[in-house]
Amino acid sequence: MKFKIDQNLAVECALILTDAGHDAMTVYQQNLAGAPDEQIVKVCQQEGRVLITADLDLSDIRRYPPEQSPGFVVLRMNDQSRARQLALLRRILPML
Repeated sequence: MKFKIDQNLAVECALILTDAGHDAMTVYQQNLAGAPDEQIVKVCQQEGRVLITADLDLSDIRRYPPEQSPGFVVLRMNDQSRARQLALLRRILPML
């Protein structure tokens, strides 16, 4: 699968996905850091990438209908530390 890692997650998330055989890029690799959600979503649509983010705005299906994108994975946890983000991604990796 193809993924894009949003700026609110550790860039190492891309390495975890790549090591598992996926095609993963970060928003930083395309100079999209700080870009509005709409622009990042548009790029993901054009590239056929699932956006992995911690941004709850992207979970609003009225604003971002699922049928109009390859998908979103919203990682939310009480502890948003880098270590917890990476641990959660490793935990859900088999579901991807």
